Amino acid sequence: MRIAGVNIPDEKRVDIALTYLFGIGRSNVKAVLEKAKIDPSLRVKSLNEDDQKRITNALDGIKVEGDLRSEVAESIKRLKEAGTYRGVRHIRGLPGRGQRTRSNARTKRGKRMTIGAIKKEVAAKMEAAAKTKGK
Repeated sequence: MRIAGVNIPDEKRVDIALTYLFGIGRSNVKAVLEKAKIDPSLRVKSLNEDDQKRITNALDGIKVEGDLRSEVAESIKRLKEAGTYRGVRHIRGLPGRGQRTRSNARTKRGKRMTIGAIKKEVAAKMEAAAKTKGK
């Protein structure tokens, strides 16, 4: 089954499978399935064409996938252009909601990179290499 350009897994329950769509979570799945009058415990492979059409019609009122992604991107762009605190944090790739960054925020900041003290032997080798290049 394919909805909004996303392949929905056949073996999963309908209520879980619909969360593969960007913008659809566990809370709005219930509302969508109630509107479409489909049992959440059914598997996707057991749905017929009529059920699929009812699901797509129920999703019409909700922004999903491309529309939602572009709206989020526009919001972030607006924050960056305005120079707001949150925009600056987006530009720098840091968390924007007050989380500490000294010890955490690895997801946002990326892999650890040690900056600072190096061993004496390494420093001596680097200094010697610089002197030979200079001559």
